[in-house]
Amino acid sequence: MKNQHNNHLLQLTLSTLLISTSGALGKFIDLPTPVIIWWRCILGALFLFAFCRYKKFSIKINSKRDIPTVLISALFLGAHWITYFYALKLSNVALGMLSLFTFPVITALLEPLFIKSKLNIIHVVLSIIVLIGIYILAPDFSFENSHVKGILFGLFSALCYALRNLILKRHVQKYNGTVLMLHQIVILSVILLPFVFTMGTSNIVTQYPYVITLALLTTALGHSLFIHSLKYFSVSTASIISSAQPIFGIIIAFFFLNEIPNTNTFIGGALILLTVFIESMRSKKSST
Repeated sequence: MKNQHNNHLLQLTLSTLLISTSGALGKFIDLPTPVIIWWRCILGALFLFAFCRYKKFSIKINSKRDIPTVLISALFLGAHWITYFYALKLSNVALGMLSLFTFPVITALLEPLFIKSKLNIIHVVLSIIVLIGIYILAPDFSFENSHVKGILFGLFSALCYALRNLILKRHVQKYNGTVLMLHQIVILSVILLPFVFTMGTSNIVTQYPYVITLALLTTALGHSLFIHSLKYFSVSTASIISSAQPIFGIIIAFFFLNEIPNTNTFIGGALILLTVFIESMRSKKSST
């Protein structure tokens, strides 16, 4: 049991690292945001479909009653991605990612409504610590520049992401995480197609390496592993552990975008990592 838990925790950590690449990539790719998301979805769908065929996963929805929730969760995922990328464009990787990571707080508060359980006070305390860390990390909360718009987009993105994860939780026991992710991005590929024609995608030729990286590493691998982890962790636990994403994202942005973190980044980051460590130990004890 201990080895299985460690493997599941490792997979969740790997998904956190892969998804964190979205910060630098979303800031760097020079395309309209809905077009970036469409390319991310269509290429990610091709990768995931090929993988499902290779592993011989069934991609059918077994019950018609599951279709509405899969569709709704896909819409929340699309809203999360689009508003998150706008947050990155309007501010910087640190502020965009950190405002998004109010989603563990939102998840911890909303999860009891979805599974009809009591609110876990420890999750609330850990989420508050994450918020304090985010407050310390944020470089500038001036409402006189575009940063405020980035923060608001990031907060709305966080709400959409929390709702998407909570809705998908009911399906992870019945469907493979890769299959669920495939259905979601196929739905988004269809919904976002009109933006490709209205906004244009002529610049894609110079952006292919980055878009393919976003589709393969961040979307196909990262999000599939994260959905798969919901089979073994509560949404609140998975969300709090994945709060390490801003730390990974800031490090990636430092090396590839030359965004230099300050002292507050290290202090706030340490608080976030503390919550990750505490929740990792708590989830390990509860599984043994």
